[in-house]
Amino acid sequence: MTVDSENTASVTGGTSSAGPSDDADLDRMLLIRHFESALLELFSAGKLNGTTHTCLGQEYIPVALEPLLRGDFIFSNHRGHGHCLARFDDPESLLAEIMGRKGAVCYGVGGSQHIHRDRFLTTGVQGESMSVAVGVALHYRHTRERRIAVVFTGDGTWGEGALYEALNMAKLWELPLLVVVEHNGIAQSTPTALQMAGTIGDRARAFGLRFQEIGHNDVGRIRSEVAGTVAAVRDAHEPAVVQFNTARLGPHSKGDDTRPPEEVERLRAGDWYAALEAAFPEAFRAADERQRRRVAEVVREVESRPLSEWPDMKVIT
Repeated sequence: MTVDSENTASVTGGTSSAGPSDDADLDRMLLIRHFESALLELFSAGKLNGTTHTCLGQEYIPVALEPLLRGDFIFSNHRGHGHCLARFDDPESLLAEIMGRKGAVCYGVGGSQHIHRDRFLTTGVQGESMSVAVGVALHYRHTRERRIAVVFTGDGTWGEGALYEALNMAKLWELPLLVVVEHNGIAQSTPTALQMAGTIGDRARAFGLRFQEIGHNDVGRIRSEVAGTVAAVRDAHEPAVVQFNTARLGPHSKGDDTRPPEEVERLRAGDWYAALEAAFPEAFRAADERQRRRVAEVVREVESRPLSEWPDMKVIT
């Protein structure tokens, strides 16, 4: 089912009638699902500090895009664990960062929302990455590298002024910038219809930007459909916005979901997890158990590590 209305699609979520393009895709989606679920359990047990924002329901988006964006600079956001795992397949260092344990990717000072690693950067400040990504895209244009700058945003970020300044510059300067919108229909606790006039598509088109909307969660189809847009950004320096109409199944952060239970259940009915389990029961259950065990072992091992220590900066430099 493809839903045409942006706001309607973001509330109902996409549906899937086909499986991932290969076993690696399924494994990565399930890794992200169980990693995020484990984080919520760790918070409930009082084993984590601060906050965290899970991407439950949205895991298929970074998994589908990852092969198209290898070597590019990814700017993630507060809901970025899935983006990180899709790129690096390294739950150990990510969990160590969140728990402040030895082996943490940023020595435990970045936590859940601020990760920097190999052309991958996350921030908890909405809209901040757009301006930085424009600078990176400008660098790629001047150096003639065939790389692009990719920014993941939610629909709520489209209320930030910095985003529009960035889009304006990207179009004027013809920069290789791709904006991926994970439109889940709710900005923290405010439904999109109550905080956004018009649509993201109309706002992107107002700048003359290429715009594409995806209303399903079929990983293979997504790659095929988005490949042309990514190629236009990379080869023609045609900045673009790709909107995924998706669903956030979990709370905004670790325990602040204000939506009625029946609304969340309606979203779960369209979740890729249940659809793939029903369509491919044997293969799905084997992969699901494999990733459950993997995440459980990661949690056990990382939890046993000593606390991370800030390194001698002279050694780093």
